[in-house]
Amino acid sequence: MRKVVLESYIRKRLEENDILLMTHIVLGYPSFDDNMRVIETMVEAGVELMELQIPVSRPIADGPVISRANLQALKGGATVEGCLNLAVSAARSFDIPFLLMSYYSIPFGYGVDRFVKTMSHGGLQGAIIPDLPSQEGRVYLDAMHAYNLAPILIFLPTTPVDRMRTIAASGSGFIYCVARKGVTGEATNFSEELAAYLLVCRQSTSRPLSLGFGIKRKSDIDFLKGKADIAVVGTQTIRVMEQKGIAAVGDYIRRLR
Repeated sequence: MRKVVLESYIRKRLEENDILLMTHIVLGYPSFDDNMRVIETMVEAGVELMELQIPVSRPIADGPVISRANLQALKGGATVEGCLNLAVSAARSFDIPFLLMSYYSIPFGYGVDRFVKTMSHGGLQGAIIPDLPSQEGRVYLDAMHAYNLAPILIFLPTTPVDRMRTIAASGSGFIYCVARKGVTGEATNFSEELAAYLLVCRQSTSRPLSLGFGIKRKSDIDFLKGKADIAVVGTQTIRVMEQKGIAAVGDYIRRLR
């Protein structure tokens, strides 16, 4: 799958499904071998995209479940190099787009151009960096565009409309809409207020919209149909894996459909 067609891939898949699923795993948790088993299970269950998180010691946007997974991965010896190798292996093994997710300390410490070049040569499609700094971030954005990768940028419920338009112009692929204030894994109110926010997001960009933070049930995804293009499920899949094992993750994802 070529990197330059991420948005086209999304739109093509939306001709077949009224909403797509993107899942999230933490690389190195519980182990790299387990990561590959989970990825295979998710792909077989019909996930259309996947974000692979490179762990950090202070994942500021993440709630207790994903934060704990980050720390356990680091304690288990997960390194940036090891995570990149696993991500490249996944991208070469499965025919869906894979995105990296982490915090800016990772590409900054690794070297932005080296980080982006590794992604490009490894077949990854883009990255989500939730704490991308406004000034230093220009270096990252320029590198991503130079290598035909998608920098997935973020809308918040507090983002003004004019700022949304500026953000959308700098990114590509799709926009990640955060459902609410707070961190991942907490309850989200699937309400008219959320629907109104997504309408503002839709009016601010022509790019596909994903929504993340707090999606757990089929009813949540049903609510999003017609309002967003991609539902992001992260914390709940980790909970299912921890409580019931890797095989149960596939069953859980199929039930979301």
